[in-house]
Amino acid sequence: MAAHAAEPESVVPPMPERTPKALREAIAADTPQLLADFDAHWKWAIADAYDIGPVPAFMALWWGEYALARDPELDKHVRDLEHRAAYECTDIAEAKALLEEAAKIHYRVRELEPGE
Repeated sequence: MAAHAAEPESVVPPMPERTPKALREAIAADTPQLLADFDAHWKWAIADAYDIGPVPAFMALWWGEYALARDPELDKHVRDLEHRAAYECTDIAEAKALLEEAAKIHYRVRELEPGE
């Protein structure tokens, strides 16, 4: 019987520097499926504005989106929790627990530092 080669472990890319430019470059390189939405949101919320006030909220949102999307297993887990809570649970307490777990993960990934 022939031995099977082990599946290569997926490597989660490190978080970029915490700037819009570095985040956009990381999204383009590692999670290109997010790029069109990132660019559209940037143009709508930031690029045409005369105030940089919305930049921190924009970065917090997209920092978390990228942090999840760069790790397909974690992203799948969070989306599964949210899906189960929304479409499969008939018990309010169970749905609440699933959403709280997903929210904790969303919060935790937003706290990641560059290089992590």
